[in-house]
Amino acid sequence: MKETQEKTGSLLGTIEGRKSRRSLLKGAIAGAAGVTGLTAVGAGVFSSLKPHAAFATAAGLSCSDTVQSIINIAATAEELAVVFYSNGINKAATLGISGQNLTYLQAAVVEEQLHLNLLLKAGAQPLTNVFSLPHSWNTFTDINLFISTLQQLETAFESAYIAAVKEFGEMGQFDLALLAAQIATIEAEHRAIGRSIINTKEAANNWAFTPVYVSSVGDAVNVLSQEGYLSPSGKNTFTYQPVSTQSSLVSQRTPYSAETC
Repeated sequence: MKETQEKTGSLLGTIEGRKSRRSLLKGAIAGAAGVTGLTAVGAGVFSSLKPHAAFATAAGLSCSDTVQSIINIAATAEELAVVFYSNGINKAATLGISGQNLTYLQAAVVEEQLHLNLLLKAGAQPLTNVFSLPHSWNTFTDINLFISTLQQLETAFESAYIAAVKEFGEMGQFDLALLAAQIATIEAEHRAIGRSIINTKEAANNWAFTPVYVSSVGDAVNVLSQEGYLSPSGKNTFTYQPVSTQSSLVSQRTPYSAETC
């Protein structure tokens, strides 16, 4: 209990330290990472932001993220992702998810765990291991709540990883920027497969360009906090437990890129 309180305190400290730069994100989500990394954490998601919000770090605004803070936040988000998908798989029958749709989720949780394992190996320290969900356990009894939560989380993860590409590039950490991009594309796949699970008139792959709704990786912490993912209490408490990565569903299990010129 003491350890959980200390981690929660550390997380809240991170949030408080960034509020002045994250004020534009308030209410941004509408309900419906030898190698280091970053993050991690649907319809109507971030709908209140203007299209050009990705460029909020214009002249004069300096981000305070470091390599260590980025990978710590990433590891926290990846743990949240494992928590979400694990519970979705466990409650698949209740949600009415089966067949290929269930296989999608089973592959996704392995991919999130592989991301996390890489981050931990690189020295990442998750800010917390205990989470909440905006709709608590109802998330896993209502398919619409489940998919809207999936969309919300994956959109936040995509934005954060793309922000990491920019930040690592500014630091001259180009290998890390490449890795961030590699993970961001997988989070984008997760968003699309989530959309494919539920019948919709829109295409699952409905974006030509991924919007970036945070100005830095650190900004994503405040977004997730405001939306109810970082305030565990009572029954609305979800503790991270690692999952096995022994699965034939997933290939490309380590980062790979062609040698540069």
